[in-house]
Amino acid sequence: METTLPTRLSAIILAGGKSSRMGKDKALIEMQGVPLLQRTANLVQGYANPVYIITPWIERYQRIVSANCYLLRETCPSGETQGPLVGFAQALVHVKTEWVLLLACDLPNLKTVAMEEWLLQLDHVYDKKVACLPRHEKGWEPLCGFYRSSCLTSLDRFIEGGGRSFQQWLQFNCVQELFVSDRSVLFNCNTPLDLTHLRCREK
Repeated sequence: METTLPTRLSAIILAGGKSSRMGKDKALIEMQGVPLLQRTANLVQGYANPVYIITPWIERYQRIVSANCYLLRETCPSGETQGPLVGFAQALVHVKTEWVLLLACDLPNLKTVAMEEWLLQLDHVYDKKVACLPRHEKGWEPLCGFYRSSCLTSLDRFIEGGGRSFQQWLQFNCVQELFVSDRSVLFNCNTPLDLTHLRCREK
């Protein structure tokens, strides 16, 4: 039995973090010979079009990203990245579809099965919900889920008021929970120890 998936979906991948805990650029870390950013982009291209990658370092990633992805330069007036919320807002300006999938670049456990499980839930999101995100004990998982592109107005207003926290912004909006059957797909590779554990499981 074939599964019908949404066809009008964009994706934004965030690749603007400083990777301070890792000590090197997480987007370029290879799993099974493929950089994490390239792996994430290749995966979502099967479900979203267009795919945007927002980063201050376009030149760093051009060689590993498919020509079908759009590299957007994150504007950093102070010379420092302003965090994922601002990067998301800058990329969201380009989105024309109703829904956009937002992902961090360092999700090594994300797979096709999870993507298809999540996409099927979009048809059941209530009209007043601006996002559909996994939930954890401290709030929402903001960098691994869906947003309505119409949330840009609320997002811009929050940022203009000095806001930089996804969790704080989401408190002012209606969010529906995204059911995730395998929580391991939400794992972020943040530290050398995380990377060691992943590499051990590869063997």
